[in-house]
Amino acid sequence: MAFARELAQRHHSLVLAARSTESLSAFASELRREYPISALAIPIDLSSSGAGQSLADQLSSGGIPIDLLVNNAGFGLRGEFRNQSLERQLEMLRLNNQAVVELTYSLLPGMLQLEQRGIINVSSTAGFQPIPFASAYSATKAFLTTFSLALEQELRSSGVTVVTLCPGRLRKNENGTAPHPASGRWIDMYQSPEEVVRDALRALDNGGGLTVPGTLNKFSVFAQRLIPRKLVPRLVARMSRV
Repeated sequence: MAFARELAQRHHSLVLAARSTESLSAFASELRREYPISALAIPIDLSSSGAGQSLADQLSSGGIPIDLLVNNAGFGLRGEFRNQSLERQLEMLRLNNQAVVELTYSLLPGMLQLEQRGIINVSSTAGFQPIPFASAYSATKAFLTTFSLALEQELRSSGVTVVTLCPGRLRKNENGTAPHPASGRWIDMYQSPEEVVRDALRALDNGGGLTVPGTLNKFSVFAQRLIPRKLVPRLVARMSRV
């Protein structure tokens, strides 16, 4: 929602896709009332097999051009891999990875015909290390990060800007503010969705690339490079055991 609202404030017309039909339509109506834009709601479960291709086909048949693709849908699971439902984990893989690949592949030909075009892939700092007790989730984010960074280089000569966004923990309040602002050593640990979105759009305006919002998140990603790779999962396991 934060991406949609920020883009609406910048007078971008929107196509919103999610599986919650009623709330999605209500949000699209709200954006149309508040801003001079069109906002089309397409109810679809992107975690179902082939959903990304299906959405791209709907957009193509409706003659709806997409100049900025924001791959923001996703969810994570915590717990031991062997105790998690296999179908639920495969659903996560389809949403976090397969839908992104399908949408990107299917929409790229049309995007290349437009003057301005960009892709924002929302990954996570979780993709920079193996995370025991969130093993499949961290793997989906590792895939998304490497896919997005490689795609950025492939598309550079085509004029398509690709942003790989890797946020850390987010505050959950609707207005994006913490009820008790962080202070001391915990400041910058949690960010609002609005702050993360602004970082992503700033990176888009500046030519794309990898962006890790937040000073502590940047430091955490850098610090991992100094630790032997085989030790990282052990250290993370101690902090993430459920």
